[in-house]
Amino acid sequence: MDNLTTLANRFGSDKGTTVGRPPHRYTFLYDLLFHPLRDQPIALAEIGLAVGGPELGGVVDRRVASPSAAMWQAYFPQARTFGFDISDFAHLESPRFTFVRGDSGEAADLRRLAAAGEGFDVIIDDGSHASYHQQLTLRILFPCLRPGGLYIIEDLHWQSPRYEAVLPPVPRTADFLHHFLLNDIYIENRLFSRAEMTRLRETAASFALFPDFSGAGGGGGIKLAVLRAGPAGGASLGW
Repeated sequence: MDNLTTLANRFGSDKGTTVGRPPHRYTFLYDLLFHPLRDQPIALAEIGLAVGGPELGGVVDRRVASPSAAMWQAYFPQARTFGFDISDFAHLESPRFTFVRGDSGEAADLRRLAAAGEGFDVIIDDGSHASYHQQLTLRILFPCLRPGGLYIIEDLHWQSPRYEAVLPPVPRTADFLHHFLLNDIYIENRLFSRAEMTRLRETAASFALFPDFSGAGGGGGIKLAVLRAGPAGGASLGW
Protein backbone atom coordinates (compact mmCIF):
# COMPACT_ATOMS: atom_id res chain seq x y z
CA MET A 1 0.00 0.00 0.00
CA ASP A 2 1.52 3.32 -1.10
CA ASN A 3 2.32 5.93 1.52
CA LEU A 4 1.00 9.48 1.24
CA THR A 5 4.21 10.93 -0.17
CA THR A 6 4.18 8.41 -3.02
CA LEU A 7 0.54 9.26 -3.78
CA ALA A 8 1.20 13.01 -3.64
CA ASN A 9 4.00 12.66 -6.16
CA ARG A 10 1.91 10.39 -8.39
CA PHE A 11 -1.02 12.82 -8.55
CA GLY A 12 1.12 15.96 -8.74
CA SER A 13 0.40 17.53 -5.35
CA ASP A 14 2.86 20.07 -3.96
CA LYS A 15 2.30 18.51 -0.52
CA GLY A 16 4.78 15.81 -1.56
CA THR A 17 8.44 15.91 -2.56
CA THR A 18 8.60 16.42 -6.33
CA VAL A 19 6.12 19.19 -7.27
CA GLY A 20 6.53 22.84 -6.34
CA ARG A 21 9.33 25.36 -5.98
CA PRO A 22 10.19 24.00 -3.49
CA PRO A 23 7.84 21.10 -2.67
CA HIS A 24 6.22 21.51 0.75
CA ARG A 25 6.85 17.92 1.96
CA TYR A 26 3.85 18.05 4.30
CA THR A 27 3.14 14.41 3.55
CA PHE A 28 6.05 13.37 5.78
CA LEU A 29 4.02 14.60 8.75
CA TYR A 30 0.58 13.81 7.36
CA ASP A 31 1.41 10.14 6.86
CA LEU A 32 2.30 9.92 10.56
CA LEU A 33 -0.84 11.77 11.65
CA PHE A 34 -3.32 10.14 9.29
CA HIS A 35 -2.14 6.54 9.06
CA PRO A 36 -4.34 5.37 12.00
CA LEU A 37 -7.34 6.84 10.15
CA ARG A 38 -6.50 5.41 6.74
CA ASP A 39 -9.08 2.63 6.62
CA GLN A 40 -11.71 4.43 8.69
CA PRO A 41 -14.91 6.01 7.30
CA ILE A 42 -13.75 9.52 8.18
CA ALA A 43 -14.88 12.86 6.77
CA LEU A 44 -12.12 15.13 5.44
CA ALA A 45 -12.59 18.70 4.21
CA GLU A 46 -10.01 20.67 2.25
CA ILE A 47 -10.21 24.39 1.53
CA GLY A 48 -8.39 25.24 -1.70
CA LEU A 49 -8.18 22.52 -4.35
CA ALA A 50 -5.52 23.60 -6.86
CA VAL A 51 -2.73 26.11 -7.30
CA GLY A 52 -2.98 29.05 -9.66
CA GLY A 53 -6.18 30.68 -8.45
CA PRO A 54 -6.93 34.38 -7.90
CA GLU A 55 -4.57 34.54 -4.91
CA LEU A 56 -1.77 34.38 -7.51
CA GLY A 57 -3.54 36.49 -10.12
CA GLY A 58 -5.19 33.55 -11.87
CA VAL A 59 -8.76 33.57 -13.09
CA VAL A 60 -11.65 32.40 -10.95
CA ASP A 61 -13.43 30.73 -13.86
CA ARG A 62 -11.11 27.82 -14.62
CA ARG A 63 -11.53 24.08 -15.13
CA VAL A 64 -8.61 22.13 -13.73
CA ALA A 65 -7.96 18.91 -11.85
CA SER A 66 -7.30 18.81 -8.11
CA PRO A 67 -4.18 16.76 -7.30
CA SER A 68 -4.92 16.80 -3.58
CA ALA A 69 -8.54 15.68 -3.98
CA ALA A 70 -7.34 12.68 -5.99
CA MET A 71 -4.61 12.00 -3.44
CA TRP A 72 -6.98 12.03 -0.44
CA GLN A 73 -9.44 9.69 -2.12
CA ALA A 74 -6.65 7.23 -2.93
CA TYR A 75 -5.16 7.40 0.57
CA PHE A 76 -8.48 7.16 2.44
CA PRO A 77 -10.48 4.48 0.56
CA GLN A 78 -13.36 4.52 3.07
CA ALA A 79 -13.51 8.30 3.56
CA ARG A 80 -15.94 10.88 2.36
CA THR A 81 -14.04 13.97 1.21
CA PHE A 82 -15.28 17.53 0.81
CA GLY A 83 -13.69 20.29 -1.24
CA PHE A 84 -14.22 24.05 -1.00
CA ASP A 85 -12.91 26.57 -3.51
CA ILE A 86 -13.79 29.91 -5.09
CA SER A 87 -13.40 28.25 -8.50
CA ASP A 88 -15.81 25.59 -9.74
CA PHE A 89 -14.67 22.00 -9.17
CA ALA A 90 -18.11 20.44 -9.49
CA HIS A 91 -16.81 18.33 -12.38
CA LEU A 92 -14.91 16.27 -9.79
CA GLU A 93 -17.97 15.29 -7.76
CA SER A 94 -18.52 11.61 -7.07
CA PRO A 95 -20.19 9.47 -4.40
CA ARG A 96 -17.09 9.99 -2.23
CA PHE A 97 -16.31 13.63 -3.10
CA THR A 98 -18.62 16.57 -2.41
CA PHE A 99 -17.78 20.03 -3.73
CA VAL A 100 -18.98 23.30 -2.19
CA ARG A 101 -18.18 26.48 -4.08
CA GLY A 102 -17.56 29.57 -2.02
CA ASP A 103 -15.36 32.39 -0.80
CA SER A 104 -13.32 31.95 2.38
CA GLY A 105 -14.03 35.59 3.18
CA GLU A 106 -17.78 34.95 3.42
CA ALA A 107 -19.05 33.33 6.61
CA ALA A 108 -22.24 32.18 4.86
CA ASP A 109 -20.22 30.24 2.27
CA LEU A 110 -18.13 28.56 4.95
CA ARG A 111 -21.29 27.62 6.82
CA ARG A 112 -22.56 25.88 3.68
CA LEU A 113 -19.44 23.73 3.78
CA ALA A 114 -20.06 23.05 7.47
CA ALA A 115 -23.64 22.04 6.68
CA ALA A 116 -22.53 19.69 3.89
CA GLY A 117 -21.03 17.25 6.39
CA GLU A 118 -22.05 15.92 9.77
CA GLY A 119 -18.80 16.94 11.39
CA PHE A 120 -15.25 16.45 10.12
CA ASP A 121 -12.34 14.35 11.33
CA VAL A 122 -9.78 16.34 9.34
CA ILE A 123 -9.94 19.91 8.04
CA ILE A 124 -7.07 21.29 5.93
CA ASP A 125 -6.95 24.98 5.00
CA ASP A 126 -4.89 25.32 1.83
CA GLY A 127 -6.94 28.17 0.42
CA SER A 128 -5.91 31.71 -0.47
CA HIS A 129 -3.48 31.92 2.50
CA ALA A 130 -4.76 35.41 3.30
CA SER A 131 -4.77 35.99 7.06
CA TYR A 132 -8.41 37.13 7.19
CA HIS A 133 -9.51 34.09 5.20
CA GLN A 134 -7.50 31.71 7.37
CA GLN A 135 -8.88 33.12 10.60
CA LEU A 136 -12.50 33.38 9.49
CA THR A 137 -12.28 29.78 8.26
CA LEU A 138 -10.84 28.70 11.61
CA ARG A 139 -13.63 30.48 13.45
CA ILE A 140 -16.40 28.89 11.37
CA LEU A 141 -15.00 25.38 10.86
CA PHE A 142 -13.09 24.47 14.03
CA PRO A 143 -16.44 23.94 15.83
CA CYS A 144 -17.24 21.32 13.16
CA LEU A 145 -14.41 19.02 14.26
CA ARG A 146 -15.41 15.71 15.75
CA PRO A 147 -13.75 14.58 19.01
CA GLY A 148 -10.04 14.19 18.40
CA GLY A 149 -10.31 15.79 14.96
CA LEU A 150 -7.39 17.58 13.33
CA TYR A 151 -7.43 21.17 12.03
CA ILE A 152 -4.48 22.12 9.82
CA ILE A 153 -3.50 25.48 8.31
CA GLU A 154 -0.91 25.26 5.55
CA ASP A 155 1.58 27.76 4.11
CA LEU A 156 1.59 30.23 7.00
CA HIS A 157 4.85 31.65 5.68
CA TRP A 158 3.10 33.42 2.77
CA GLN A 159 0.07 35.67 2.36
CA SER A 160 -1.37 36.73 -0.97
CA PRO A 161 -0.53 40.43 -1.50
CA ARG A 162 -3.62 40.72 -3.70
CA TYR A 163 -5.92 39.72 -0.86
CA GLU A 164 -4.01 41.23 2.05
CA ALA A 165 -4.33 44.67 0.42
CA VAL A 166 -8.14 44.60 0.25
CA LEU A 167 -9.40 42.37 3.06
CA PRO A 168 -10.21 43.64 6.58
CA PRO A 169 -6.93 43.95 8.48
CA VAL A 170 -6.13 41.26 11.06
CA PRO A 171 -2.82 40.12 12.55
CA ARG A 172 -0.73 37.77 10.46
CA THR A 173 -2.04 34.29 11.26
CA ALA A 174 1.35 32.78 12.11
CA ASP A 175 2.15 35.62 14.51
CA PHE A 176 -1.31 35.60 16.08
CA LEU A 177 -1.27 31.86 16.79
CA HIS A 178 2.35 31.77 17.89
CA HIS A 179 2.04 34.62 20.37
CA PHE A 180 -1.19 33.41 21.92
CA LEU A 181 -0.86 29.64 21.89
CA LEU A 182 2.76 29.56 23.00
CA ASN A 183 3.19 32.75 25.02
CA ASP A 184 -0.34 33.82 26.04
CA ILE A 185 0.20 37.17 24.35
CA TYR A 186 -2.99 38.42 22.72
CA ILE A 187 -2.82 40.66 19.62
CA GLU A 188 -5.97 42.71 19.07
CA ASN A 189 -8.10 41.02 16.42
CA ARG A 190 -11.55 41.77 15.02
CA LEU A 191 -12.24 38.05 14.46
CA PHE A 192 -11.19 36.62 17.83
CA SER A 193 -11.40 38.21 21.27
CA ARG A 194 -8.97 37.18 23.99
CA ALA A 195 -11.76 35.24 25.70
CA GLU A 196 -12.56 33.37 22.48
CA MET A 197 -8.92 32.48 21.92
CA THR A 198 -8.70 31.22 25.47
CA ARG A 199 -11.71 28.98 24.83
CA LEU A 200 -10.16 27.74 21.58
CA ARG A 201 -6.90 26.87 23.33
CA GLU A 202 -8.77 25.08 26.11
CA THR A 203 -10.91 23.17 23.59
CA ALA A 204 -7.86 21.97 21.68
CA ALA A 205 -6.37 18.82 23.21
CA SER A 206 -3.02 19.71 21.66
CA PHE A 207 -1.41 21.93 19.05
CA ALA A 208 1.88 22.25 17.21
CA LEU A 209 3.46 24.90 14.98
CA PHE A 210 6.00 23.65 12.42
CA PRO A 211 8.71 25.41 10.39
CA ASP A 212 9.66 24.60 6.80
CA PHE A 213 9.96 20.88 6.03
CA SER A 214 12.61 21.28 3.33
CA GLY A 215 15.35 19.81 5.51
CA ALA A 216 17.66 22.63 4.48
CA GLY A 217 17.85 24.00 8.03
CA GLY A 218 17.86 27.64 8.98
CA GLY A 219 14.94 29.91 9.79
CA GLY A 220 11.85 30.58 7.75
CA GLY A 221 9.37 30.96 10.57
CA ILE A 222 6.15 29.05 11.03
CA LYS A 223 4.78 27.26 7.98
CA LEU A 224 2.18 24.81 9.31
CA ALA A 225 -0.23 24.77 12.26
CA VAL A 226 -1.96 21.65 13.59
CA LEU A 227 -4.66 21.70 16.28
CA ARG A 228 -6.36 18.60 17.66
CA ALA A 229 -9.87 18.91 19.09
CA GLY A 230 -10.46 17.61 22.58
CA PRO A 231 -12.80 14.77 23.62
CA ALA A 232 -15.90 16.95 23.17
CA GLY A 233 -14.88 18.10 19.68
CA GLY A 234 -14.91 21.64 18.41
CA ALA A 235 -18.64 22.03 18.98
CA SER A 236 -17.93 22.61 22.66
CA LEU A 237 -16.86 26.15 21.78
CA GLY A 238 -20.53 27.03 21.42
CA TRP A 239 -19.95 29.66 18.70
